[in-house]
Amino acid sequence: MRDRADADGVDLLLVDTGDRVEGNGLYDASEPKGKYTFDIFKHQQIDVICSGNHELYKQNSSENEFYYTVPNFNGSYLASNLDITNPETGELEPLAQRYKKFTTKNQGIRVLAFGFLFNFAGNANNTVVKTVEDTVKEKWFQDAIRDKEVDLILVIGHVALRTPEYLHIFKAIRSVQWDIPIQFFGGHAHVRDFKKFDSNSVAIASGRYMETIGFLSIQGLSTGKSKTLAPQTAGLTFGRRYIDNNLFSLHHHSSKNETTFPTAEGKNVTKIIAKARKELKLDTEHGCAPQNLWVNRAPFPANDSIFTWLQEHVLPEQLSNTSRIAENKKALVITNTGAMRFDIFKGPFTRDSTFLVSPFTSGFRYVKDVPYADAEKVLKLLNNEGQVLHAASQRTLDASVLAPPEQQSGRLSIASSRSFKSEFGSQEGAQAPLGQAGKSSDLIPGYTTIDDAGEDGDDTVHSAIKFYEVPNCIQAELGFNSTNAKEEKPEEVDLVFNEFVQPWVLQALRYLGQEYNETDTQAYMEGRSFTSVITDWVNGHWDCK
Repeated sequence: MRDRADADGVDLLLVDTGDRVEGNGLYDASEPKGKYTFDIFKHQQIDVICSGNHELYKQNSSENEFYYTVPNFNGSYLASNLDITNPETGELEPLAQRYKKFTTKNQGIRVLAFGFLFNFAGNANNTVVKTVEDTVKEKWFQDAIRDKEVDLILVIGHVALRTPEYLHIFKAIRSVQWDIPIQFFGGHAHVRDFKKFDSNSVAIASGRYMETIGFLSIQGLSTGKSKTLAPQTAGLTFGRRYIDNNLFSLHHHSSKNETTFPTAEGKNVTKIIAKARKELKLDTEHGCAPQNLWVNRAPFPANDSIFTWLQEHVLPEQLSNTSRIAENKKALVITNTGAMRFDIFKGPFTRDSTFLVSPFTSGFRYVKDVPYADAEKVLKLLNNEGQVLHAASQRTLDASVLAPPEQQSGRLSIASSRSFKSEFGSQEGAQAPLGQAGKSSDLIPGYTTIDDAGEDGDDTVHSAIKFYEVPNCIQAELGFNSTNAKEEKPEEVDLVFNEFVQPWVLQALRYLGQEYNETDTQAYMEGRSFTSVITDWVNGHWDCK
């Protein structure tokens, strides 16, 4: 693609907006994590790169950014609102440079670039994420955006396009440069999206999990090479494409084929990946799924919902083998639906699959002997919010982050489990089903995107997929008699939860009058991780025959 751009006399910039860790066995299965991926990534020539939130949950992953990714992409890695405690000096410092200015090689376009993270509060305490609102007021930022020797301001970030963060940046720049072209690249929301801020400023987000390559073109930019600069008011033309990330798409857009597309470096990286996968035994089968289990493509509850499977089978069977349950104690287990990151497909469930479905290493914890009358109300509070979570959100706890990210974004057109219109009826700009569900078609199911530029952004035409809203959290019962509806309810239960939701659970209990705090929680089953719970269940139940 770079060769094609050079031949056409245009410039191609490659942008990475973060979340390069967790969710793939190539990263998660190694010890230490990222043992192979850092060396693989550095083979790619990325022009502008930033951090996502997943790099910051654990101290070791953010320090890996400091020691590996930032040096590997020195001069390209930007951290406009992210600081880290230097592990060698103990001093707080920017993870990488705040911004960069560069000139493109073919057209001489002068670019001023920034790299932001949304107002994230779940990071480990060795990093500091400054709010975007505060960052745009800092002197270095105000000085940078006043540079008149610039043709384009490029803002990349692990930021959803339609949240306040990018609007703050847009307004800050527009307040001092009313017509400078501003191009945003976003992330985090897990949807394809394109937003128009004004006639000279747009934003694009490119799906999730590297399944989409977002392509954005700009025509009409003035350049530093021009003797007489074209006024920006002459008008710009923006184009966008959401490209399915597969070889067929790449062959098409590079004007290559199966024979001419591979490069020597590409073949070498392929060998490195294959060797790493073999060493990590990622193709080892734990079992074979008898059917598809969906995150958002099935209503909850339903037999093909991954959350029904968890609630009725995995959690009760895997978490009941404790001394307290053996002593006829009862427990309620709460987990957030966002802990499940991908569907399970019928067929082999491999070691790699475990990390694709749920990569998180946090374990389960519990509060013992909680009054049942209060414990049974926690799930409703987590799902329906109300006063408790409204109050909690003012202390950086937003219950929406408990659900799958693509649902949090509000950009999916959600098909209610109670009704679904046969004709598309979506919110404006949503990623939505088009046409009649179930209508015969030879198209492969996939994204059918509606955004601020219309309905023609998807590079490959797909048949529509229904999406259903799921609750923030689900709950399983341990030690209860599921066949006896008249069973007497216990006075007390153990309240079990995955570690990620602990702040919300404790806040809900406090709202209900139960003054528990972190010191009242204990590791459950020695802190078994969600990943191991799923893997152990699959090993015992899904044979490959």
